[in-house]
Amino acid sequence: LQDIFRAHRDLEVGGVIIGDAPTFRADQMPYGGIKASGVGREGLRSAMVDFTHERVLVLTDLAL
Repeated sequence: LQDIFRAHRDLEVGGVIIGDAPTFRADQMPYGGIKASGVGREGLRSAMVDFTHERVLVLTDLAL
């Protein structure tokens, strides 16, 4: 579990899903590009807050 938290902290990504990824969906999660990717970020208020770097970590019981 500590390795998962360390990877989430160190990775510069919007989302990390550990476990049952194919069945997990949250419309509130941001998705899309970041940094110099040339792709904007989408997902509710994330589309309006250009300078926000939101992150999410999802752990399911399959990961434990």
